[in-house]
Amino acid sequence: MHPLVERLRGTLLPAVVTPMDRSGAVDRAALAAYAERVAAGPIGGVAVWAHTGRGLYLGERDRADVLTAWRRATSAPLVAGVGVPRALTAPKLAEAEDATVAMAVHAAELGADAVMVYPLAEYAALPDGHARAVGLHERVAAESGLPLVGFYLHGEAGGYPYPPELIRELLALPTMLGVKTATLDRAIGCQDAIWAGRGTGRLAITGEDRMFGPSLMWGADTALVGIAAARADLSADVVRAWTDGDHAAFVRASDRLDRFAAATFFDPIEGYVQRMMWAAVHEGALPEHAAHDPYGPALPAAERDAVIACLDELGSAR
Repeated sequence: MHPLVERLRGTLLPAVVTPMDRSGAVDRAALAAYAERVAAGPIGGVAVWAHTGRGLYLGERDRADVLTAWRRATSAPLVAGVGVPRALTAPKLAEAEDATVAMAVHAAELGADAVMVYPLAEYAALPDGHARAVGLHERVAAESGLPLVGFYLHGEAGGYPYPPELIRELLALPTMLGVKTATLDRAIGCQDAIWAGRGTGRLAITGEDRMFGPSLMWGADTALVGIAAARADLSADVVRAWTDGDHAAFVRASDRLDRFAAATFFDPIEGYVQRMMWAAVHEGALPEHAAHDPYGPALPAAERDAVIACLDELGSAR
């Protein structure tokens, strides 16, 4: 078992945003300050290049600057999301696999401690799709030299549901740390995925921003979530209370986090990145000029008002 398994178990890894201006240019000064702020919080590691950080939209130089900034800010484990960059349009499956591997190798060169492999949705339609998925994970591990996190990602974000048998096959690989579920609102799929890993000793990682508390009750023991990008303490409080067996504190912390999730994760779901950035501005973690998500939908001002109102209410109730 890789030592990162026990190091990360019971901890929170924020899937962090990438500070950008309206044109999508990364603000490196804001990035450095944001990284220092988050790194000082109640975290066990950091997830970079994830969906929250728009990792697949960033160019290679920007991805390098992002990971380097976080590596400078913290000695905690960095997990880098790796997949097919959006700049690679309509790639054939072999090209998509090569791009995923290349991104993992680059992450290793920059100092990442592990990689989280974006699922290739094309596998779902292939008769040998499961074997291809396992083979991709084996190749990523072999060529990058890093341990892996599997990624059950809901279809709206470009993934596909990993059935329990595929999760068990992935977790049987010696290089796997665990599997993260991000099923959005599919309680059955989340339960089945977590339960598929029982008895393996690997991490059951929740990415369930709207089912955070329940996913811990179903067996998740680690968290890697975008909702922690602005207020890591709200998620960390839930993990800590559950791990400590303090059920009264768990209920209170879950209620607080659920209220924040309701103000940030709703249709259009892709708007959550901008809502997290608004929250980060309100909390003083990002400057206004570096809090733009050019890859998400346009959102009305009323949604920002609701995020701020929620944070003000949570702040006064803490």
